[in-house]
Amino acid sequence: MKQELLNKYSVPVPRYTSYPPANFFNEGFDALSYQDAIIASNGQEPEHISIYIHIPFCFQMCYYCGCNAQLYQKPAVTQSYIDALKKEIKMVLPLLDRSRKISQIHYGGGTPTSQPVPVLKELNGMFLSEFDCIENPEIAIECHPGYMNAAYWDELTDAGFNRISIGIQDFDEEVLRTSNRKHSRLPIEEIISMLRSKGIAVNMDFIYGLPKQTPESFARTIGKAIALKPDRVVTFSYAHVPWVNPLQMKLEEAGLPTVEVKSEIFRSAKHLLTNEGYKAIGLDHFVLPGDELYKASQSKALHRNFQGYCTRRTTGQVYAFGITGISQLATAYSQNTKDLETYISLIEKGEFPVTKGYTLNREEQITRTVISELMCNYTIDWNDIADNLHLSADEVKSAINYNKEALDDFAKDGIIEYDDNHIAIMPDATPFVRNVAASFDRLYKGNESRYSKSI
Repeated sequence: MKQELLNKYSVPVPRYTSYPPANFFNEGFDALSYQDAIIASNGQEPEHISIYIHIPFCFQMCYYCGCNAQLYQKPAVTQSYIDALKKEIKMVLPLLDRSRKISQIHYGGGTPTSQPVPVLKELNGMFLSEFDCIENPEIAIECHPGYMNAAYWDELTDAGFNRISIGIQDFDEEVLRTSNRKHSRLPIEEIISMLRSKGIAVNMDFIYGLPKQTPESFARTIGKAIALKPDRVVTFSYAHVPWVNPLQMKLEEAGLPTVEVKSEIFRSAKHLLTNEGYKAIGLDHFVLPGDELYKASQSKALHRNFQGYCTRRTTGQVYAFGITGISQLATAYSQNTKDLETYISLIEKGEFPVTKGYTLNREEQITRTVISELMCNYTIDWNDIADNLHLSADEVKSAINYNKEALDDFAKDGIIEYDDNHIAIMPDATPFVRNVAASFDRLYKGNESRYSKSI
């Protein structure tokens, strides 16, 4: 990438995991709003149910983390949280139409595997005993291999999961030590072999842009991953947001890679992965050619929700449980409180622990569709989007911030090709897709420091 383009476009922009971004959620959306939105969601699309369960506890705090996580509590506090989680599930399930099917269950954190496997298995059972599933649903959990012994891994494989995401982050010991991340307790080769023997799909997750990383060191890490042939390799860009997690200042003190070095780290990793047959998906995923995500990307049917990249077959409206969980419904977002004590207290009173949310108007729903299509498939066909929304292409463009001058600028810089009917991100410019997406966003004011940089 040309240096002038890195300088021009490496600016704070939303990640667009949702639209509008979560910073627009407001306290006017309350528990009653959420209940009404759940009931309304039964008659809205997507029809399927996607479940997110948040386990916030960690045995050790990684400095890079931007998630809602906290140190492992006393057993009594942790048990109170799990009890509240079960009660919240029992509050929501009666509001859902039993004819709907589960397409996804995803555990995130924190460290979901901080909990005993029987707890995770019981939580799975609360949903799977009440609803049918689509064919081949995705039931996934994020794992921290630093604390999982062979017995735990073996037990986990029988708990109903069919996809495991292993949070490696880096194989380099110095990088892990600087980031306060514990390396895997068991050899990764042994873990992969065990999971494969049970027919479980394997993701390996990495973060680039951390202190001590270089293009050469990260290439060695990715090379080791390739040798193990996981089904999916995910290369998350480190988001430096110390106003969210002050611990990230420790990484700043250790020395973060420059924009140029970070860009080269990703470029080198992408080159290695694609040379070995992996296919690039979205911003940060690499999958094997037979993967459903790749097939969806080829037909421009890749989708994304808070669970990550998925297909239109597996996507669903997201119902989130636990502190800070964000439910992603057809016309509304609802976020639970981030405070553990408040969450438990509200649940014990039989109240939804909603702290804020957002109801999308029609223009915002259209903007969400446009941005999601661009972020997932790197292309927009205005006529296809219009047909799906039962509008004209001009009506779609009028509803969003369609700015021809901005598009001309992107085209001049080689970021996109476009005409009146199509927009396509150029193959070497995909890291700038967030910048292009932001140009369609009426709510984005430009260069807002509360967002992470695109590179």
